[in-house]
Amino acid sequence: MAKLGLTDEDKPNHLTDVVGEKLERATGGLPDRDEPVPGPSPNPATNLIIHDILLRSAGRLSRMAVEKAVLGRQYGQQFAKDAVENRSLVHTLAAYGVTKVATKSVPGALIVGTGLALKVLFDRSQSRRKSRRQGNRTLRRQADPDGKI
Repeated sequence: MAKLGLTDEDKPNHLTDVVGEKLERATGGLPDRDEPVPGPSPNPATNLIIHDILLRSAGRLSRMAVEKAVLGRQYGQQFAKDAVENRSLVHTLAAYGVTKVATKSVPGALIVGTGLALKVLFDRSQSRRKSRRQGNRTLRRQADPDGKI
């Protein structure tokens, strides 16, 4: 098994490299054989782009469905729909950036995890009523189509 972290360029040094290598060995009998990337186009680069778009779309749709379900149980379906779909570009890019840092390396995951734990501890240090009120206020602003959040 390859070590995670800083290694030679020839060896996998990212979790996705290690998992991808294991999947390739498990699913492909001859990993060194030149086989095109499966897809509708004879161009493997085009097929890779198509796969990327499909995977990102499926991930986004499933993420939004889960977020709507979680919020919908407490706030109602229409409010949840508005809150999830009316996010600002800044909020979306910030979430994407933090996710990218967290998945790029183990130190990045530790930094992001520590930040999230500190935020939870901060929220718990506030009174429960104040924290809930502040979260509800943020969600209402986010659900408002003309809101600034």
